Amino acid sequence: MKTILDTSEDLFAQLGYFGVTIKDVADRMGIHPALIHYYFDGKKALFDAVFERRVEYAVAARTAGLDAYAAEAAGRPTVEGALRCYYDSAFDVYINGDEGWRNFGRIFAQVNNAPGYGAEKMDTYFDPLVLRLIDLLQQALPDAQAEDLFWSFQFTSGAYSLILSRTGRIDRLSNNLCRSDDFEAVRERFVTFMAGGFDALYKRRKAEAG
Repeated sequence: MKTILDTSEDLFAQLGYFGVTIKDVADRMGIHPALIHYYFDGKKALFDAVFERRVEYAVAARTAGLDAYAAEAAGRPTVEGALRCYYDSAFDVYINGDEGWRNFGRIFAQVNNAPGYGAEKMDTYFDPLVLRLIDLLQQALPDAQAEDLFWSFQFTSGAYSLILSRTGRIDRLSNNLCRSDDFEAVRERFVTFMAGGFDALYKRRKAEAG
């Protein structure tokens, strides 16, 4: 079973949901497709199993991070602190985990950008976490417009998905000065950069209102 999931994870990460068939997985493993059908009722069930075996840990890690930071902040969170507790633990998994986790990152990025089945999965697994993050951000910026907070989160989520995709484009653009698989470099910069965006938009709104 684990070998089926590992092989499928690698293929889904490289080719996407629509680029992989049960036969592709079976051929990679050197087995008959009927063996995969014995365990999984079609490709969607297989994809769901691949996604769900890691997403539960990912959600648990972020939940623990939010719980710990909320207790530490005691009602006085900062934007950078809230974003750091949400994103840093996620980057740590990709830094310290195996290639399977990095494959999952690519699959997560696909799901996060897919209408239909992707939106449903994000609603199920991540919406409660995002709303907890938004609540912390609202505490950090109590007079910020909720609309601005949601849009700002959307921008961070989009950037996060691009990073997990590891397309290699930044490698080529920078002549290998930067590497798309360098999660340590990303972790060092990501939250500080995103917090700056929240702060800039907040200050602009304050200036407009004043």
